Amino acid sequence: MKLSQITVFDRVNFIDILLFTKHLSVMIKAGIPLAEALEILRDQTQNPAFKKVLVTVSTEIRNGQSLTKTLALFPKIFNPFYLSLVSVGEQAGDLEVNLEYLATQLQKNYEFKKKVQGAMLYPSFVIVVALLMGSAMAIFVLPQLAGLFTSLDVDLPTSTRILIFVADLMKKHGLIIIPGLFAVFFLTTFLVKTPAVKPLWQRFLINLPIFGLFIKNVESANFCRSLGLMLKSGLTLSKALEIAREATDNTIFKEYIEGIEKAVDKGHTIESELSKKKYQHFPLIVSKMIGVGEKTGKLDETLLYLGDFFEEEVDSMAKNFPTILEPILLVIIALMVAFMALAIISPIYQFTASIHK
Repeated sequence: MKLSQITVFDRVNFIDILLFTKHLSVMIKAGIPLAEALEILRDQTQNPAFKKVLVTVSTEIRNGQSLTKTLALFPKIFNPFYLSLVSVGEQAGDLEVNLEYLATQLQKNYEFKKKVQGAMLYPSFVIVVALLMGSAMAIFVLPQLAGLFTSLDVDLPTSTRILIFVADLMKKHGLIIIPGLFAVFFLTTFLVKTPAVKPLWQRFLINLPIFGLFIKNVESANFCRSLGLMLKSGLTLSKALEIAREATDNTIFKEYIEGIEKAVDKGHTIESELSKKKYQHFPLIVSKMIGVGEKTGKLDETLLYLGDFFEEEVDSMAKNFPTILEPILLVIIALMVAFMALAIISPIYQFTASIHK
């Protein structure tokens, strides 16, 4: 089996990795040899792409390679965090324990990701529906109203003139404007992922009133949980921080973790580093609790507690998002409806009044 046989079109999803880790841990704990356990999982998996991976892994293990080196052949599937915990487990002779840690972490990551996605679903749905309705009105309704208003022999109010202008614009160039807006949206989505724009975009988001706090809690939960688990599995603090830095996609927190790394390498505590003003986006409780963990020698347990704490905070915010956003969205929709009503009713009222004179 050659690695080239695994193409970019093959897809291994998160659930495949989670189940693989969980089942491998159980089988090794039950006394099944690693090579045999991998072959069982290879035969059981339903995903053709992941089956290819496990064919290679089981073959390499039979040839005497370590599990860490074999899994490292697939960096897009098994990240540095995963490989580090497997490596420590192999070296310490308790691979099944670290695999169990990994399975627990992956399960929490999966559930956490679903919570975050769920929180974003409602506002995204409302915005999309509003845009579609607005586009439909602009293309089909406004041009009809514009024709009516221009036929009235009255001075049109500003709101109606704006409405007519938009209607005329959509009538003449609607087929270009609507796709153009979608193109701008997708272009913006692409640009905010580029190295030049991404830091600015993330800095903007994290400073937003409600959404910014949500991001801080998400990043804090990921950082604390992953760092705590790595320390619990036996990784050194420096190595764990390095992996945590590579794991985060947020440029602000990546800089933060890099700063903590340098401070730790110089012999400083995490608490003393986090107490500096430049780490303003880390919640205060993080530095205080980490300080307690460092002093008591239970940093890993403290970090895992913080990870659970922030996950609960995110869960609470996710549940409250609809409640928070509904009034804001209702006000925006009400203002739009009021503007439309004013623009439509005013000229009709003026026309009626001119007839009675």
